[in-house]
Amino acid sequence: MPEILHVPLEVGLSPLTLSLVEADNLSRHFAVGGQRVYALHPTTLRVSSGDRVALLGASGSGKSTLLHLLGALDMPSSGTVTWPALTEVGRLRPGGVAFVFQAQSLMPPLSALENVALPLLLAGSAPEASMRAAAAALERLNLTAFEQHLPEELSGGQAQRVAVARALVTRPRLVLADEPTGQLDTRTAQSLMDALLEALDPGAALVLATHDLGVADRLGQVWHMEGGHLTQGGVPQPGGAR
Repeated sequence: MPEILHVPLEVGLSPLTLSLVEADNLSRHFAVGGQRVYALHPTTLRVSSGDRVALLGASGSGKSTLLHLLGALDMPSSGTVTWPALTEVGRLRPGGVAFVFQAQSLMPPLSALENVALPLLLAGSAPEASMRAAAAALERLNLTAFEQHLPEELSGGQAQRVAVARALVTRPRLVLADEPTGQLDTRTAQSLMDALLEALDPGAALVLATHDLGVADRLGQVWHMEGGHLTQGGVPQPGGAR
């Protein structure tokens, strides 16, 4: 029976060595025509504070599936996923996790400032405090001049930077980014990566799915996805990457 567990933070652990998410024989499969089709084969991995991981692979290789499982957006078919150093929110979702998606994900009726403040408002923060925090997040991404712009008034690169600001406004411990540069030209993609890496808290971990070698080269570790199989450094490991 698949499990999603929350393990309390151990007292005395260094903030530089905290294990933020761990997967043990984690898998996801679907029934297609009476047969079992794996989107993710059994995989074992760990992501710790400060990690910068590129999840490199072609479209359909299983990158999004893995990110969704690591962020509890989907349930595993087997195996376990735990968040040892993250607080529990509700029954399933861990606290301290933020997503950046490839597709345009801003709310069209809201300004850039309101879009960034939205996660704080939904979490119950006071409106004035939420707007101040959103303004600070936009400033870190060099977007102060666009606070009152609607999404339709932003370029693709600007809209993605707003999405990054929205993801970082809660000061997450783990950021899962799914092809955030996939719809951007090379120069804009590199600019977005500059902004993301500069704005990310030093102790936070980043797992970023991409098919762009130039983007992957910016990160400290490279994992490879192919046909639902995860390998690290090009060398397959039993059960996945460790």
